Amino acid sequence: MSHTFYLVLHIVGLVLLTSSLGGMLMHRQTGTGERPRMLAILHGVGLFLLLLAGFGMLARLGIMWPWPGWVALKVVLFIVLGGFPAFSKKFDAGIGWWVAIFLILLAAWTGITKPF
Repeated sequence: MSHTFYLVLHIVGLVLLTSSLGGMLMHRQTGTGERPRMLAILHGVGLFLLLLAGFGMLARLGIMWPWPGWVALKVVLFIVLGGFPAFSKKFDAGIGWWVAIFLILLAAWTGITKPF
């Protein structure tokens, strides 16, 4: 597969992840009943696509172990975003929006600029 294919797959995963996080936070804000199962499914599929495409792009770029610092940070952000639905139950939905936006922008900035 080409680098472009993995990039598009990565963006699709990001769209699914951000949509599910937005839906979960919106559901938490309105406080109506149980969280829809589709949001959890979108969250899982989005994370899977991000992981698959991310490691595919690393292979295409020839980045092997030991990883550079920016890859390690992306993995940590991936884990935090994976647990975000559980963490979001601990704090107010208004704060959750800002935390989610910050984490996603930090991951995007890290992947684009590769600062370290």
